[in-house]
Amino acid sequence: MSEPLTTIIVGAGHRGVLYASYASAHPEELRVVGVADPDPVRREAVRQRFGIAPENCLGSAAELAARGRIADTVINGTMDADHVTTTLPLLEAGYDVLLEKPICPTQAELLQLLQTARRTGRRVCVGHVLRHAPFYAEIRRRVAAGEIGELITVNTTERVSYHHMAVVFVRGKWNQKATSNPMLMSKCCHDLDLIAWMKSGVRPQRVASLGGRMHFRPEKAPDGAGTRCLVDCPIERDCAYSARKHYLEQNRWGTYVWHCLEHLGQPTMDDKIRSLSTDNPHGRCVWKCDNDVVDHQSVIVEFADGCVASHTLTTGTAKPCRTIHLVGTKGEIEGSVEDGSFVVRFPDARPGHEFTETPVDLKVSMDMHGGGDLRLVGDFLRVVRGERPSLSTTQLEDSVYGHLIGFAADVAMEERRGVEIADIGGR
Repeated sequence: MSEPLTTIIVGAGHRGVLYASYASAHPEELRVVGVADPDPVRREAVRQRFGIAPENCLGSAAELAARGRIADTVINGTMDADHVTTTLPLLEAGYDVLLEKPICPTQAELLQLLQTARRTGRRVCVGHVLRHAPFYAEIRRRVAAGEIGELITVNTTERVSYHHMAVVFVRGKWNQKATSNPMLMSKCCHDLDLIAWMKSGVRPQRVASLGGRMHFRPEKAPDGAGTRCLVDCPIERDCAYSARKHYLEQNRWGTYVWHCLEHLGQPTMDDKIRSLSTDNPHGRCVWKCDNDVVDHQSVIVEFADGCVASHTLTTGTAKPCRTIHLVGTKGEIEGSVEDGSFVVRFPDARPGHEFTETPVDLKVSMDMHGGGDLRLVGDFLRVVRGERPSLSTTQLEDSVYGHLIGFAADVAMEERRGVEIADIGGR
């Protein structure tokens, strides 16, 4: 193999550094040579981890773009609202970009990115890691091979656990549409992308949607609930959303909860208790936060060939789960990514039979988005090297259509009407 490709991390948060960790596992393929992040603590941590030269530790994507092309690729893990504004100058500078999902909060930015990528000829691969999970990759392979015939319906669901919903979308920094994205785009752009991918080459045309914020509202707070779990809440010990239970006793979601304590290095238990008791947003009562994103939503999509797809988001569930059910003209596929297995069914009209069913157990690790995170990075590098891409490789047009479904769904939900999706061409 030739020299490893080089990359620069733009936005040194959890996702960007996770993607970059591919370089540690595969140094013959990828080398991290720079970082751009406004947080000096994070910059230094990344510099030490990957052995980056100090002159390549920068404060912003704009500063990086101004230096021209000093690496082959960029891994962009900035916040959702910054994705496009940071990526555009990097494309102009000649970088191929692995861009964390969702692409952006607005349709205008989405189309601007698509136009710039087409004009510059640079590659933009979006972090739809579930495409690279063996579970979905094998299902897509069977669909593409025509095993279950022409798709008639595609049905997906996502159930977001109570503790995940609380930490990210109620207490956390993805809890408001104005500063991040609508809930459907923040959490379900994976699923909408999977729908567009399963129908790759067929345009989505119409979208309808219903949903809202039903549960995480001040008026739904239990009697006696305080404003902070560790300060003034007499029912905290019996509450499933207790910050003490989630973040101190079970140490869940530390990457999100203790970001404000990174400057301490290794915060003590006293540091954490003090933080949750004062200014840490994750110490707040889940019913008394400033969240405005939905906690449930259903979407229906009609494609140009008549196929209908649906997706249902439900939050606050006891068990997290993603499911998919494809029905074609010859058979069907149904499964759950958490199980790492699915079944393939075909009609069977023989006497004494109704259908045949074959289980498919992929026997793979289901960590990190079904095992897809680092597979995505490997596939991105193959594309940059000019090698034949896998079936999972993100086409920007499919990613754009998945996002357009999400944007249209929110308009449809808010205005209680069907919404048409424009043809973006180029397929």
